[in-house]
Amino acid sequence: MTLDLRALIRDVPDFPKPGVGFKDITPILASPQAFQETVDLLVAAAPDDIDVVCGMEARGFIFGAPVALALGASFVPVRKSGKLPRDTVETTYDLEYGTQTLAVHSDAITEGDRVLIVDDVLATGGTVAATADLVRRLGGALVAVDVVMELAFLRPRDLLARHGIDAVHTLVSYSD
Repeated sequence: MTLDLRALIRDVPDFPKPGVGFKDITPILASPQAFQETVDLLVAAAPDDIDVVCGMEARGFIFGAPVALALGASFVPVRKSGKLPRDTVETTYDLEYGTQTLAVHSDAITEGDRVLIVDDVLATGGTVAATADLVRRLGGALVAVDVVMELAFLRPRDLLARHGIDAVHTLVSYSD
């Protein structure tokens, strides 16, 4: 199968609210071949010698965990505040209407770990920047960000650059 991600990602108009066009990845997940090939592409884009893959709740778990397995790396779930059972490190960042707090276990990443962030979509960049903050606070070295799709028209790389993140790989980019 030669993967055409654009053909598999469905546009859903007016979701979650009027005027918003949602990009639905569930058709990728519905096809074992497409899902496997997407994971393979994410793995192929990953830098060498990754120790830890971080995936953000919830769709980052879907792609991050199999990428971690393929790389022989550990997987760290980045959760919303209050969802992890042990001692955590948290960071709060701005959303369009309010704030969000993300957390990881305080022992999830150790000093010097080479970390890859994996997610399904790079929209404004806020979630990735917040995750990078957590990685760095725990002593990890953020090596790269690997995502299935980027909403480039929202200019997420501008925010990421302000946070010192420039190694970003996307499989599909939407400019409008």
